[in-house]
Amino acid sequence: MDRAHNHLLRRGRFSQPGSLYLLTTVTQQRQHFFTQMRFARAVILQLRKTDTDGLSQSLAWVVMPDHVHWLIELKTGTLCQLMRRFKSCSSHALYQAGMPRRKIWQPGYYDRALRKEEQVREVARYIVANPIRAGLVTRARDYPHWEAIWV
Repeated sequence: MDRAHNHLLRRGRFSQPGSLYLLTTVTQQRQHFFTQMRFARAVILQLRKTDTDGLSQSLAWVVMPDHVHWLIELKTGTLCQLMRRFKSCSSHALYQAGMPRRKIWQPGYYDRALRKEEQVREVARYIVANPIRAGLVTRARDYPHWEAIWV
């Protein structure tokens, strides 16, 4: 998506603490930055840090080679603040882990609010099964970069 239209991603976006959201963010030009264990783990530590800092409660996530799916309950602030902090801190952590300095994330992100009637566990299963659908593994447990609170 062209940078000039990034504001369209924010149109109608509403953040409410206590609500559940499925978030997706993609690497710059869909580069496979997270195929190396140390880089994937640097991103995972930042996902977990948002929980320990009280910004969110992660219900499920997967770090794919070129994107992240993340199911959260927003605890405080806005989705924009959460994603800005996650992207900034994860980029810094990646540089510390030895990644050459470059733009890591595409601008913007995708979010979907989950309604009460939606099956949260089904969304979590969708997230965890992403590496299977991508052909990276045949069983979710064989992929090292995911977590769900129900497992």
